[in-house]
Amino acid sequence: MKRQKLGMIAAIVVAVVCMVLLVIVNINNGYDRTQAPASEPTEETTAEPTEEPTAEPTAAPTVAPTEAPTAAPTVAPTEAPTAAPTVAPTAAPTAKPTVAPTEKPTEAPTAEPTAKPVAALETAAESPIPGAPTATPEASVEPTQRPVLYGRVIGIDPGHQAHGNSEKEAIAPGSSEKKAKVSSGTSGRFTGIPEYVTNLEVSLKLRDALEALGATVVMSRETHDVDISNQQRAIMMNEAGCDLVLRIHCNGAENSSAQGIGLYIRKTGACAEESAQAAELLLPAMVKATGAQSDGIFKRDTYTGLNWSEVPCILVEMGFMTNQGEDEKLNDPAYQALLVEGMVEGVVAYLGDAAE
Repeated sequence: MKRQKLGMIAAIVVAVVCMVLLVIVNINNGYDRTQAPASEPTEETTAEPTEEPTAEPTAAPTVAPTEAPTAAPTVAPTEAPTAAPTVAPTAAPTAKPTVAPTEKPTEAPTAEPTAKPVAALETAAESPIPGAPTATPEASVEPTQRPVLYGRVIGIDPGHQAHGNSEKEAIAPGSSEKKAKVSSGTSGRFTGIPEYVTNLEVSLKLRDALEALGATVVMSRETHDVDISNQQRAIMMNEAGCDLVLRIHCNGAENSSAQGIGLYIRKTGACAEESAQAAELLLPAMVKATGAQSDGIFKRDTYTGLNWSEVPCILVEMGFMTNQGEDEKLNDPAYQALLVEGMVEGVVAYLGDAAE
């Protein structure tokens, strides 16, 4: 009886131990499944075979042969079937679907489409390079768009000033003959406007028109309250390296019927020939633009401003302020614009790109 009881107790203890072992195995398997990341299939597959075979063979041989054959059938059918279906099927399906599909689909579609658009973008970015045609037309257009008087230096000397200077100066380099440095000029017999005012008004308009064509303009004065002699004005233009100088004046005469545009240039000396060429282009352009009469081109060696000039220089008498019609026109902004138009046309004919 005692043996039977001991055998039963031993069987119960073995059964309990087996159950405890199986529970521990199940807990470990469940813990492994939860902890193992989807990207590491190696750990899950090794975990399954290691723990299942070790747990069952150790428990079964110890209990069954030694003490009671009856206890073995009781324990084995109850616990072993439960462990096998629970662990094996769950682990195998989970590991395979999770790992394999995740990595392969993601890499394949992403890599290929990305590479192709990048290449396409590169070729699209490179294709404008043959668009250098756009640069070529610009280069060829540049010369035609360059202002016609680009690089030219033109001097404008608005004749006279508010107050004359009767001090004397030599009329030419090395000459013993002297004249007053500068006079205040004539004035409108009918408008009463001083010549120096009209001269500056036209000169400022002429400056703007020439600068708009790319010329660099040197002005001897831009206000009335100055004291600059005719000799000083000529030297100023020489030092500036002017390509052409226009000395802007209005004429006057005792005879009120005298009218027309007249040009005065030096008869001999430096740039006399060039001054004559420029005057022959300037006068017809001014007559055409204004409709005024031509008073002609006069060669003189008696004007200080011309004699001291070392560059082509023309004294422009725009009309007679002693003639009623011309006096009024010379002080009319619309007629002044026509005078400027004619002078610009003559300057362009002499100095413009087409004249080279």
